[in-house]
Amino acid sequence: MTMGTHNAISLNLRRLRNAKAISQEELAERAALSRSAYRKIEGGQAQPRVNTLRAIAVALGVRTHDLVAPVRELKAVRFRSQKRLKSRGQILAESGRWLSDFNEIEKLLEEKLKSGLVGFSFSGKPSMELVAQAARKTRERFGIDPDEPIRDICGLLEAHGVKIGRVPVASSDFFGLSIGPADGGPAIVVNTWERISVERWIFTAAHELGHLILHLSDYDVSKTEESGEHEKQANAFAAEFLMPDSAFRKEWDETYGLSFIDRVFKVKRIFRVSYRTVLYRLVSSGGASRDIWAKFQFDYKRRFQRSLLRDDEPEALIRDEFLASFPEHLGSGEPERLSGVDFPGDRLSRLVRNALEHGIISLSRGAEILGRSLQEMRELSTSWVA
Repeated sequence: MTMGTHNAISLNLRRLRNAKAISQEELAERAALSRSAYRKIEGGQAQPRVNTLRAIAVALGVRTHDLVAPVRELKAVRFRSQKRLKSRGQILAESGRWLSDFNEIEKLLEEKLKSGLVGFSFSGKPSMELVAQAARKTRERFGIDPDEPIRDICGLLEAHGVKIGRVPVASSDFFGLSIGPADGGPAIVVNTWERISVERWIFTAAHELGHLILHLSDYDVSKTEESGEHEKQANAFAAEFLMPDSAFRKEWDETYGLSFIDRVFKVKRIFRVSYRTVLYRLVSSGGASRDIWAKFQFDYKRRFQRSLLRDDEPEALIRDEFLASFPEHLGSGEPERLSGVDFPGDRLSRLVRNALEHGIISLSRGAEILGRSLQEMRELSTSWVA
């Protein structure tokens, strides 16, 4: 075991243990080790045997590979959350490892895509209309017609050199982060926890794209304080990017004969956004007053015999600081929900398959890159068809 691996084990143990809120004593007991023996391993004073590493990995609920693999330290990252996360270090480590693997396999296959992102700089504080213009110009650069809904945001962004990663974190205070070009990006990592709606996953991807285009000066991993103004701008960017006002008006007008609830549901399915974003569009475009929120709640309760609970919708959406909060929220409150198949991210899987079929990487390495067990990787490889 090399000194580099030895140091990686120490750092990984401390990070993983803290992320899972387990004391050294508790982890030692789970792994059938003495407290002093474990402390020496985590402190870098002793080199563990393979069997010891396996026991610790089982106790932590991780792979042995997760204990020995060196972690790339990300710096050009925009990582904000509504509350301080104990798992922040773990999320950054997983994101760094994922991005390193992605860049490595791109290099091996010589399939590095050039980013199609173009930043926008504003003199002074930009208006929401200028931010919306940036979103429309980005759509144009990506080859999306003004009235065309985005059917596959992951595929669209990956086709233009933006890597999309997933990390399921059991927290409603963290939705995603993004990594700048200086750190191997542009890349976006989305929290795909099952209790967060797929609509929210999609909105997060567009929201982080907005930060990558509008706020590259924010990309510093040491900064954790959120800028309310920049959040508003990123949300405005995402709303316009996913559902341009002209396209929304067209689709909304075509549903004129339907009930209000059915109109909202149909338009939301077309653009793959939350009902909240549809209602926001109605208000922001001048097509309705803020009373529309109360009307939607009333009509929904009358039809489905239940109310959408207050916790199902961020309060900020009905205040003057509407865009300071996220239009999308948790899956439990989203009617007519999308499913996981509406958020595919398949470029890395395709690269891994190509590398395996050309003998560039081993099956075990493919499993590491995709975060699967070796058995799961075998099952995946046998399921592939031409």
